[in-house]
Amino acid sequence: MIHKDNTEIKLLKNLSPQDFLSLGVHDIAYVREIDVDGKASYAVHAADGTPLSVLKSLNEALHIIEHNDLETAILH
Repeated sequence: MIHKDNTEIKLLKNLSPQDFLSLGVHDIAYVREIDVDGKASYAVHAADGTPLSVLKSLNEALHIIEHNDLETAILH
């Protein structure tokens, strides 16, 4: 529930990476397209931004996330 003064939103915006981990975010990963030697590759990151792996295809990246029992976060 969000209060009229947006207290919860203010609290969420000020959470540290450690605070997110304590909320279970350590089970979430995201994929970012990167350039490696002129070719598109896909970097898998933990929710706190820690790089986990670099793969040649998006499908491989998503498979690795699923294989490690992580949830994929959709970024806009």
